[in-house]
Amino acid sequence: MSAPARRLSDSGHFRPGRFPGRCAPAEPALLACRLPPPLAQLVTMLTNYIKTAKRSLLKHRFHSILNITGLATGIAFAMLVLAYVWSELQVNRGLKNASRQHILLSKWKDPNMGFELATFGNLAVALKEEYPTLVEQYYRWDGITGQVNVDGKAFREGMQVGDSTLLKMYGFEVLSGDAAHALDNAASVVITATIAEKFFGEKDVAGRTLDISNFAGKRQLFTIGAVIEEPAKNSVNSLDARNESGIFLSAAALPFFGREMNTWNNPFIVNMVELRDGVTATDLEKPIASLVRRHTGAETAAQVNVVAVPLQEFYLNSGNGLVKRMLYTLSGIALFILLMAIVNFVNLSVSRASSRMKEIGVRKALGGRRKQLIWQFLLESGMLVMLAATVGIGLYFAVKGPCGQLLGKELPGLADFPAYFIAFPFALVLLTGLAAGLYPAFVLSSMRVTDSLKGKLKSSHEKTGLRKSLVGFQYLTAAVVLVAALIITRQVQLFFSNQLGYEKSRLVSIPLPRDWTPEGYQRMQNIRGQLSQLPQVQSASLSFEIPDGNNGGSINVFGNGRDSANAITTYQLYADEYYGQTYGMQMAAGRFFNEPGHQTPVGAIVINETLSRRFGWENATAAIGQQIRVAGFSATLTVAGVVKDFHFSTMQQAVQPIVFIHPSATNIYRYMSLKLAPGAGIGEQMQAIRGKWETLMPGTPFEYKFTDEMLERMYNTELRLKYAAYTATGLALVIVLLGVTGLISFSIQKRTKEIGVRKVLGASVGGIITLFVKEFLKVIVVAMIVAIPAAYCIMNFWLNDYVYRVNITPYPFIAAFITLAAVTAVLIFVQTFRAANANPVKSLRTE
Repeated sequence: MSAPARRLSDSGHFRPGRFPGRCAPAEPALLACRLPPPLAQLVTMLTNYIKTAKRSLLKHRFHSILNITGLATGIAFAMLVLAYVWSELQVNRGLKNASRQHILLSKWKDPNMGFELATFGNLAVALKEEYPTLVEQYYRWDGITGQVNVDGKAFREGMQVGDSTLLKMYGFEVLSGDAAHALDNAASVVITATIAEKFFGEKDVAGRTLDISNFAGKRQLFTIGAVIEEPAKNSVNSLDARNESGIFLSAAALPFFGREMNTWNNPFIVNMVELRDGVTATDLEKPIASLVRRHTGAETAAQVNVVAVPLQEFYLNSGNGLVKRMLYTLSGIALFILLMAIVNFVNLSVSRASSRMKEIGVRKALGGRRKQLIWQFLLESGMLVMLAATVGIGLYFAVKGPCGQLLGKELPGLADFPAYFIAFPFALVLLTGLAAGLYPAFVLSSMRVTDSLKGKLKSSHEKTGLRKSLVGFQYLTAAVVLVAALIITRQVQLFFSNQLGYEKSRLVSIPLPRDWTPEGYQRMQNIRGQLSQLPQVQSASLSFEIPDGNNGGSINVFGNGRDSANAITTYQLYADEYYGQTYGMQMAAGRFFNEPGHQTPVGAIVINETLSRRFGWENATAAIGQQIRVAGFSATLTVAGVVKDFHFSTMQQAVQPIVFIHPSATNIYRYMSLKLAPGAGIGEQMQAIRGKWETLMPGTPFEYKFTDEMLERMYNTELRLKYAAYTATGLALVIVLLGVTGLISFSIQKRTKEIGVRKVLGASVGGIITLFVKEFLKVIVVAMIVAIPAAYCIMNFWLNDYVYRVNITPYPFIAAFITLAAVTAVLIFVQTFRAANANPVKSLRTE
């Protein structure tokens, strides 16, 4: 056999390494052999770097896992917050001509005089007709809630009765039906795909009918003119938490519901306008002021300022800017958590790299160049960051569903983000990889071979001040987040506490079908009486309002002998004589109209303490029997009782003056409120009530909500912030612990010989552990000194948005310090116990 033939393997392939300067076909570097020599050399070099990095990461699995876990956690949390913030910023941006869509808001000098979200019914029409160069088109609507019957089933739904410009103006996608004429007549209706599936089990239902009842109990068939795709979140069909609709009726149907929109006397109509290209909200200021003054009079015009607000800004600034503050707060938390994760990653990378000094010395002794070492460390750091980013993205997909439920909305997938978002992870990988790789790449690689082989760091490099500062930053951030979470929790607890002024437990509200005639009201009172006789019901009341922040409007009241110039604007609430006992309200004086079961005196009203003080009466008792005139009532009314102040709306507002009017005066009502009897299971009680309900009102939907649920809806933003703060606190503690783990590992590695010397000289295990604890305790103390004023200022600023707020006590700060100190002490004990128990002989041989 010839020599070349003997170099063939049994399989017929060349064996690697037998022909210098040539690649064997079975070599992994076969591709490099086909490239130009400089490029082939680069590919081979990178391949070697990757192999070496892989071996190093596998050899130091513990630190690699810590690195990847910490950074991946921070990346995942930042992505979740980024996704939520981005999706909130997209609200109203999907509407047709979104940048030109505006809503007209009413800024009343006295907030009780009207709704901010609504204005005069004819304003948008007048703007279009008299200023056509400014306004392209308009959409107005009046919101109602009514009963809808479909195929023998009854539903209670929110509806908009508005102009036919809806589909043309906002560009909602039509799935079936005629978009151009869907709302042309009084008997037409447009519904969303969600409503179509709810009613009929399918989306293609154009031409079918809905049986809708009005407030007098009459029913009418409405033909579905179009079915639209469920719109992305927007402020047209979802103006706020209490005004959401999937059913749209023509404005021509308003007489059926006893409503009027084409008038200047109705300031409770939502007005939206689309401006012409190039026109801004500022251009409408003078035209709006002129129209309001001309059609409502100088007196009314002086009380209100109507402004056009872009829909893109409206959502973020709604609720006194609560949404925007929420986004800023979450973004700040996410930024600090990500910074903590990056700092932790850098700390652990530096700690692990310092333990590889001997490896550096050996490689330099064998001819390795400094440039090669620099590229090696930077590549390893970059690979770790890429792995962490990959794990972080995987975590995002794993938890975005549950987190979306927690935050109250579905979080977008990666494909939903704009293409330029891909720059963020690349920038993160590049910057973090450089930050973590610079120290070992340039500092350790520059050491002398002898020092590297001995594992020595120069004295200037032995200082751990920078790393302790980085860990201190982590402690600082964790302390601020923990304090914030505790204070937010206490404030949220206040929202649900017994300081509301009424008893919220076992209290349920049921929407009622409307029949606002004397006969309809009397029938509903009879039903109330029968429900109150159930053993499962402690008390029942009929009212127009429930304490969900959505009052029936405002009204002016006058003291006896006073004129309209001295009027006091109050909330008007319609409730019967059982309302006070059902809600467990306390009376400051008098009775809630009268003793339950007795006939209510004609002209009797109930007021709250705030209104009593506004009238200047000496005390609540002095208010009993006083004569009051109420706008819209010809007769003088008499104060029968003064109820103690209670929170009808959010605690961001002070308690407003309130006047209770008996519903028999107007025959209007909306809710049946039931106080459930104590002791029995709520599920069993509601089942019994449902059975009686179906007997008394067959065909009427039995839909109810507990007061606790209404409060959760009112404070939905605060609850989401609370959950986010808890999550951030947990992540901050995890990242801090990972950072402490890295620094302790580095300290133990450097001080192994010192530990041996101390043990030989008689130091105990406990004394050695205490030595490390004291070192980190100093860092925690310094971090808390900085965190206390920072956290106080941040949370005091946040609490200033609430009229009723908790006091900031030392408790959250003490709890934060104890928590951080305790978890750090446990971690130090776990890591140093083994080193402190090691044989001192082995420790002394460390170098």
